[in-house]
Amino acid sequence: MTTLALQPHVLRWARERAGLAVAELAKKAKIKPEKVLGWEQTGKLTFGQIEDLAHHTRTPLGHLFLAAPLKERLSIPDFRTVGDHSVGEPSPDLLETVQTMQRRQNWMREELIEQGQEKLPFVGKYNLKATPEAVAADMRKLLDLQSSWAKSVGTWQAALVTLRRRVQDLGILIVFNGVVGNNTHRKLNPEEFRGFALSDGYAPLVFINASDAKSAQMFTVAHELAHLWLGLDAVSGTDATLPANDKGEQLCNKVAAEFLIPAKEFPKAWDATEDAADRYEQLARQFKVSPIVAARRALDLHYIDRATFFQFYRHYIKVEHGTKGSNGGDFFATQHVRVGEHFGRTVIRAAKEGRLLYRDAFQLVGFGGATFDKFAKDLGVAE
Repeated sequence: MTTLALQPHVLRWARERAGLAVAELAKKAKIKPEKVLGWEQTGKLTFGQIEDLAHHTRTPLGHLFLAAPLKERLSIPDFRTVGDHSVGEPSPDLLETVQTMQRRQNWMREELIEQGQEKLPFVGKYNLKATPEAVAADMRKLLDLQSSWAKSVGTWQAALVTLRRRVQDLGILIVFNGVVGNNTHRKLNPEEFRGFALSDGYAPLVFINASDAKSAQMFTVAHELAHLWLGLDAVSGTDATLPANDKGEQLCNKVAAEFLIPAKEFPKAWDATEDAADRYEQLARQFKVSPIVAARRALDLHYIDRATFFQFYRHYIKVEHGTKGSNGGDFFATQHVRVGEHFGRTVIRAAKEGRLLYRDAFQLVGFGGATFDKFAKDLGVAE
């Protein structure tokens, strides 16, 4: 059987790019690990094996024939850091997710302009000289939320539902998804990224990694909204509550903290939990945030010092098993948050009115046929 000679370091790059160990790739390809190691030492594979490798590593076939690994970069600013260090090149899952959301945004933008939509005034309303208090207050005002709104909501889930609906009502495309598209075999890793924002005057978009803990998602929503108010695109990483080197990220962190735990609300809550061993957990339940965000807010407002914060931070990270987002449940309820009602209705109406090919509509929402029809009926736009 004819073999082809590829560059071994390109084959290794493809495997590592997909986040696969040698044994994991071997299991997917149903071969022995020694075979994978042989490929990465000699570069010799049959064309069929090259196709299998491309499939299992989610690498475009042509990339495997390159003389050197392709340097893939996100098309928007990348702030995925742990402390002061970058988390590395983006995975195929993150790259594909960003590209999919950009296609949705581009289509929605053109559709809204064609329908006579005016620009949304809050996108890019503030610059980096703004105070966190001013931006957070404006966010709450436009979202019609009181400073203590989260305290009156029973659970993190209910708080997220409330916030998502208010965000969508403003004309923001907001997506919660824990997998790539609808592929439950490609789970998005919250250790790689928690969310991103795509700023646009007509169709701003916020994406939240639904594989993350619900309490962490609250901070991510607020953080990405701050990006829109500042008119900034960005992918956010795992340590969003910790200081960032970028001034825009620093301000977004502060805006998110003020939005979720207003400075004027904090003293009373802090005093009420003075004797509690689980003080930060109690604060977290009140404001519907993670305990880390509660502790970080205490640090920002000078209720604790940095040593106390980092002692708690390290302990919490070590033992945390937070309640992760679920990909189960009713399929169409899930599609509501994966697609968004506003976006879904707009696409469906465009298709039914003949302004959008059904083939393109299926691609935009990620499913078609009878599933598309049922989704349309679920959204109240069926014929």
